[in-house]
Amino acid sequence: MRGQISYRFGSVGRQFILSLLATLLLAATSLCAADKPLDTAGLVKHKPESGRFVETEQGFMVPYTVAIPGTTVKYTMQPIPGGVIRVGSPATEKGREKTEGPQFEVKVEPFWIGQYEISWAEYLRYMAMHDIFKDFETRKVRLVAADRTVDVITAPSNLYDPSFTFVNGEEEDLPAVTMSQYSAKQYSKWLSLLTNRFYRLPSEAEWEHACRAGTTTAFHFGDDPATLGEYGWYFDNANETTHAVGKKKPNQWGLYDMHGNVAEWVLDELVDGGYAKLAADKKQLSVADAIAWPKKLYPRVVKGGNWDLDAKDCRAASRLGSQDDDWRVEDPNIPLSPWWYTSGPSLGVGMRLVRPLKPVSAEQRLLFWEPTLEQLLDDVKYRIDDEGRGARGYVDPGLPADIEKLKR
Repeated sequence: MRGQISYRFGSVGRQFILSLLATLLLAATSLCAADKPLDTAGLVKHKPESGRFVETEQGFMVPYTVAIPGTTVKYTMQPIPGGVIRVGSPATEKGREKTEGPQFEVKVEPFWIGQYEISWAEYLRYMAMHDIFKDFETRKVRLVAADRTVDVITAPSNLYDPSFTFVNGEEEDLPAVTMSQYSAKQYSKWLSLLTNRFYRLPSEAEWEHACRAGTTTAFHFGDDPATLGEYGWYFDNANETTHAVGKKKPNQWGLYDMHGNVAEWVLDELVDGGYAKLAADKKQLSVADAIAWPKKLYPRVVKGGNWDLDAKDCRAASRLGSQDDDWRVEDPNIPLSPWWYTSGPSLGVGMRLVRPLKPVSAEQRLLFWEPTLEQLLDDVKYRIDDEGRGARGYVDPGLPADIEKLKR
């Protein structure tokens, strides 16, 4: 068996739940309240002579490629223009499901989004934090103090059985799969604290806006599913497995694998009745107002379809909901892992991250990174404190240098 690493996330403390819930109300009116200066990575003053760019009041947003600090692993972010999108599919769209309507309008602010789905090259670096945090604990360095709890993540322990998550391979250019939404959020927190740059999962409206790239058709390339094989991996051409990211054609905004390969986590809960409540007032919504913030563990939304689905399930508007009984039925642990899925459908679930142009307050960032459900908090706490199956540690730009000291 190949060595596989499992991940666990840091609990935030019971008193912190109330703070996060208060943040939830704040985010309903604004996602952009700033307490830090604008991050200028990917932002230039003068119009570029070539390549993609998005003009804004702050300057010209451009693609940027950077390495994860302390590694040689690079990722690329593409700028996405703001605009108004009609979320969901029209009733006339072939393949439309009940959950995809009625349509409603959302005004989206500019942001960057990952050019590719998060790969194992990226995710494995996050997974390695478990042993690193344990080593810190043994040596009594970088111990978690009360005044550092907001900077804490948890890294889960090694996977009990590696044969499932890596059944389709663990080559570094393959998309990472089977992480829970909670795990995806903690990854975004880890990368953010390492880089001093705010990353998070996209909302469903943001993801769909990026996927459509200014189009209104079923796919970003048109309505004909016969063309999907040029742009994505799905049931008819994937040979029952994931494929290296970026091997098909990108959409008009330079994004690869938006249709197929792996479906991607967004922030939203899959609410009964589809979009009826959001569309009821027939008014344009902000991104914050459009997010269906989760109030229960299941189902939550993944977008874009995957290698094991038909073309109709890979449309821009298509939605898949996470399911406890289908996605975790083979988990050997009790309670079931809050960080990993271990059953069939989750082999086609991954993620990509966004970075908003406008700064976001420290309080609001926690809303995107941490859970607010007491059930999930209790599960994580039990795993770490009672079972010893995870490791807590705080993350900041100094972490790579302290990791190097462990090697001496």
